[in-house]
Amino acid sequence: MTHLFDPPTPNLPENRDTKHTDHSEPLEAIDLPDDSKSVLRNPNFLSLWSGQVFSQIADKIFLVLVIAIVSTQFQQEGETISGWVSAVMVSFTIPAILFGSIAGVYVDRWKKKTVLVSSNILRGVLVLSIPLLLWVTKNSVLPWGAPTGFWGLLCITFLVSTFTQFFTPAEQSAIALVVEKPKLLAANSLYTTTIMAALILGFALGEPLLALSDRLWHHVGQEILVGGSYLLAGIILLVLKTGETKENLHRDSFHLWNDIKEGLQYLNHKKTSLSALIQLICTFSIIAALTVLAVRLAEVMPEIKSEQFGFLLAVASLGMAIGAVLVAKLGHICSRQTLALVGSAGMSIFLAMLAVFSDRFGLGLIAIAGTGIFAGLCVIPMQTVIQEETPEDVRGKVFGLQNNAVNIALSLPLSVAGIAESYFGLQKVIFALSAIALATGILTWYIARQLVES
Repeated sequence: MTHLFDPPTPNLPENRDTKHTDHSEPLEAIDLPDDSKSVLRNPNFLSLWSGQVFSQIADKIFLVLVIAIVSTQFQQEGETISGWVSAVMVSFTIPAILFGSIAGVYVDRWKKKTVLVSSNILRGVLVLSIPLLLWVTKNSVLPWGAPTGFWGLLCITFLVSTFTQFFTPAEQSAIALVVEKPKLLAANSLYTTTIMAALILGFALGEPLLALSDRLWHHVGQEILVGGSYLLAGIILLVLKTGETKENLHRDSFHLWNDIKEGLQYLNHKKTSLSALIQLICTFSIIAALTVLAVRLAEVMPEIKSEQFGFLLAVASLGMAIGAVLVAKLGHICSRQTLALVGSAGMSIFLAMLAVFSDRFGLGLIAIAGTGIFAGLCVIPMQTVIQEETPEDVRGKVFGLQNNAVNIALSLPLSVAGIAESYFGLQKVIFALSAIALATGILTWYIARQLVES
């Protein structure tokens, strides 16, 4: 597609979730996006997905690795680790806020395969350089008293996160390039399931895997596990073919801020994509808030300890993986907006249940899993709407803006939710999240209905 601002269409993009008035084509002849296995028969998507598996595993275990290094190398006996961890999280989050949109502009002008391969290779090399960094800076202290190795570790964390900002919009654009439009929903379902599985692996198995790798290769095994996963992802993606040519990437001029503005104008022009982005931002904000509140939930549940909050997050991630499977099965039956509305309503109900039974372990787990399931019904259809509607020449800009907005949505609640909980209490905050989920779903559905009826 070469035209940036096509006239608004009265209906949603042509896909299998809209109602057709032309019944000349028999139902049996329609290729329905309800089977993820058929997507994996596409060799280019298989390469993209396989690379994603190892890249996502490395992403999720990377922070576990950095925190483990901090606890063994820099934390003093009797000292709280919170300050060290906060510095790590800030260095990991800042690139998402600073470079999310900018990266998308560049991705539009670069071949997606080049971005995907190089970002993984560079992240792998950075992680593998950590043992050398720690050895060179051993017992070295900066003039203001901070360990040199810790600041070097923060720089590596910052760079790894920066390269991730380029990888994410390139990956989203590549999915739309290698997968046929009717199968995008199934592809996104598999994509989200993989992310959730990697998240579960990172929370539940990250520490044991790092310990095992350290026993196999003493002093360097942990870095080999994470850095090697990045490198393997880059090698797998070498066989990817996106079909892009130099002509596809040609631009008459390059104006960074104008390109970002162009992406914003496009979203303002495509109301369904804008409403889908709003749905994604609100859903991820709720998930981020629950990440913080999970520590408090673990504290008030007598069956577990506060440091075991990762178990609650793993349950939520498992729920989202189940939701992704449901979307793949139901995506051809319901419209994208209807799925998102059902997802928002389901999130609202289970969040309210969590507020009521926040101190009951069994019922709390059910509520957390249910919230995750219905969050999957919100995120995947809305991501698919954006991919279906966005022309190829602005995908990098739009996905970069999306990545930036989602990362901000994931970052701000990390501080706001904790403060709100201390002032208003756990139950009131979770009830507020329940109301936000329901209101967001109704808004997205209403915007879509208005456009269909106009």
